[in-house]
Amino acid sequence: MRKPELAAAIAEQTGLSKEKASEVITAFTDQVSAATARGDDVTLIGFGTFNVRQREARTGRNPQTGASMQIPASKTVGFKAGKALKDAIK
Repeated sequence: MRKPELAAAIAEQTGLSKEKASEVITAFTDQVSAATARGDDVTLIGFGTFNVRQREARTGRNPQTGASMQIPASKTVGFKAGKALKDAIK
């Protein structure tokens, strides 16, 4: 499901216009991005948690040449599904 389809589904369920639903989705993603950029976790009870994860530096291989290369440490965003979401997909 892409953003326009999600906005349409939210609009239908809530009675909002598609444009308003799209604004709500944008506001949500902006706030999750801002919180994780600060290093904060975002927890939605039953749905899941977005958190910042630290990746250690490691050695990898260039798939074209097979040469070893150093991959620097980095941060990434992880998502852990909550119980209600896990139960919904069973």
